[in-house]
Amino acid sequence: METQETPGGNRAGSLNALSPDLNAECRAFAESLRSLFAGLRPAVSMRRYGARRHLSPGALSRYLSGQRIPPWQFVQDLLTDVGADRGSVATPGTIELLRSLHAAAQRTSASVSHAVQQLEFQLAEADRLSRRSAAHSDVLGEALLDKNHRIADLELRLSQLESDWARERARADEITLYAGDRDGLLLERQALEKEVARLEGELAAALRRQLSAEARCELLERQLVVTEQQAGEEPPGIAAGADTAATARPRVLVVDDEPANLVAFDAALGCGDWDVLAVASGPDALKALLQHDGIAVIVLDVQMPGMDGYETALRIKNRAQTRDIPIIFVTAIGDSPGNSLRGYDAGAVDFIVKPLDPWVLRAKVTVLTGMYLSYRGTPRTVPARRSENATHGWEPKSWPASNDCATARGPT
Repeated sequence: METQETPGGNRAGSLNALSPDLNAECRAFAESLRSLFAGLRPAVSMRRYGARRHLSPGALSRYLSGQRIPPWQFVQDLLTDVGADRGSVATPGTIELLRSLHAAAQRTSASVSHAVQQLEFQLAEADRLSRRSAAHSDVLGEALLDKNHRIADLELRLSQLESDWARERARADEITLYAGDRDGLLLERQALEKEVARLEGELAAALRRQLSAEARCELLERQLVVTEQQAGEEPPGIAAGADTAATARPRVLVVDDEPANLVAFDAALGCGDWDVLAVASGPDALKALLQHDGIAVIVLDVQMPGMDGYETALRIKNRAQTRDIPIIFVTAIGDSPGNSLRGYDAGAVDFIVKPLDPWVLRAKVTVLTGMYLSYRGTPRTVPARRSENATHGWEPKSWPASNDCATARGPT
């Protein structure tokens, strides 16, 4: 159902027309949202509905015109409001249809706005983890303080008992009684000391998770800036007057057992200010790290036969010469907190979910290679792209002839 614009342009109560550049999936989803919005009774303006759901009119307009894919929570809220106005509940079939349209639109909207949305979601998750870790640290700190106070009290009681015991050493019956009390207090102190050690370990782990989450928040904020700056930029090339012999391009090591995914990775990363080094297994990745210098970032698939991504990352972090290389995990099993924490524990600094968005992948690699160049003191001026493939493991016959970074699609 199309909502016509009112005369005078796009105001808070009118909808933007659907863009003719929308693909079929995004257009179908946007039309479904507009039909739902038109079903609100009585009819409300975008400003009024945005105030109801704590959204700006501009954001709501972009959702309904297909310029940006909203989160699924927005679709659920809209279904709830329409059902309340009509006095009925959406059927499971309607909800499933909208969910499939939403998923299809997300898969096909490889754009800067979609990349920003994905990074903002990851930033919110990292911020939530940081706040939860901070709260957990406070609780553990209070418990640890209480246990230490109890230990101090027991120490005082033990000292008093031992003093009494020394004075009454001659009285055998009382000595037996005191010995029993003393043994009980000693056992209680030992139990409390074990509990204190456990709480100290949990507190240290919570503080490490908090610091990791804070660092991830900072990294994602930098990636958002890079992603927003990508719009309208030409793929990087040779800077005017660059001394190609004196500059050192960083390398990006891509590890994936699927040849088609390796080709797609090179299509997404091939036009950057770095060289792409591709291997097809964990053991090949370890060999490449020994044979090549200047590897700034590792893009590592989690699910691989034999040595999977987690084991490969642990072996990389156990080597003194490679433990500082940042690892981006690529996973098709979701971005739940459990999977994320396991990846961070294995040594990853970031992750991306398949089907990946090339804008997001380039933003993450750009930030990490920039940090590498800054640390090495290497200027960002670099020679033209030189893609290289490892001689061990799978060797692709050729990379795609054209690497259009603005339209490259990631592996699925």
